[in-house]
Amino acid sequence: MIDIQLLDKPLKPEDCQDFVTNDGAGGIVTFIGTVRNQTKGKAVVKLEFEAYAPMAISELHKIAEQAKERWPVQRMTIHHRVGTLVVREIAVIIAVATPHRKAAFEACQFAIDTLKETVPIWKKEFFEDGAVWVSAHP
Repeated sequence: MIDIQLLDKPLKPEDCQDFVTNDGAGGIVTFIGTVRNQTKGKAVVKLEFEAYAPMAISELHKIAEQAKERWPVQRMTIHHRVGTLVVREIAVIIAVATPHRKAAFEACQFAIDTLKETVPIWKKEFFEDGAVWVSAHP
């Protein structure tokens, strides 16, 4: 089972945890990415996330399907925020359930790394002295 969502409201880790929890899961790994207070020594005031939603959702589904092909993923959820976020707010949650912990860790890391490389979600960082779009794809 896969749950993919782009949301313009606060993300809830408990929703993701509840979705992936199942009787056969010996390992559940959850990654929570939050807005930090600085980038390269500059104080961050807020972030804005924009996405091309149809393509972003499609790409997130591809990531989950690829993870299922590589590891024994039972359930996976990826929730990503769009809109304006302030320091400490959650930008992304990925939760993965597998029979054993190693696969859950590996699948979760694969998902966040691949998301950063391929999904059309863009981030604008706001500082006290201006703003800059951050390249989503290195």
